[in-house]
Amino acid sequence: MRRVVTMEDVPREGVLHVPPGAIFTPSARDLAAERGIQIVELASEEIARLVQPDKKIAIGSDHGGFQMKQHLKPVLDELGWTVIDIGVFEEKAADYPDIAHAVARLVAEGKAALGILVDGAGIGSSMAANKVPGIRAALCYDRASARNSREHNHANVLTLGGRMLTESQAEDVLRTWLATPFGGGRHQGRIDKITEIERAYSTWNAQNSKA
Repeated sequence: MRRVVTMEDVPREGVLHVPPGAIFTPSARDLAAERGIQIVELASEEIARLVQPDKKIAIGSDHGGFQMKQHLKPVLDELGWTVIDIGVFEEKAADYPDIAHAVARLVAEGKAALGILVDGAGIGSSMAANKVPGIRAALCYDRASARNSREHNHANVLTLGGRMLTESQAEDVLRTWLATPFGGGRHQGRIDKITEIERAYSTWNAQNSKA
């Protein structure tokens, strides 16, 4: 499937890496020209490599996301990632917090560079993963949210709703998320503030706070 580049894919500045044969919508082509964006064709695996040198990625799902996880794993392989699948391995009822915790912990410990979680709606996994210190999990549902979560929020875990997206939509979100680097600059200060909040509440006790 040839990549279709829309206006949402065009960065505000710099370089836009696209796979060979990518199709630009007229509005995307015009916007890229207006912003002076340099368009560079690279193989998909080379684009992913630009984003993260460590190529291990953890993936997990509950029963509601199992089919979607199975669909996305070959995409990760194609992009050159070494996939750590922590389950589930059959469409049998499972608790999403257990899966989210396992994937988030691998990322927080540096055993995986990034994490992917799929449950029915993607919401619960995001909530659970974000309880692990160092995790910035983002529920993404289209290219714009995927790009924003990486460029602005430096998300290190992507959560998807397996029952909310078609396979092609989820694949599109995944590819965009992996191909988008953190923007740095003014965004870094905001990421630092997120980390400060996390540290401030690491030993916080609601009862002590009331006293």
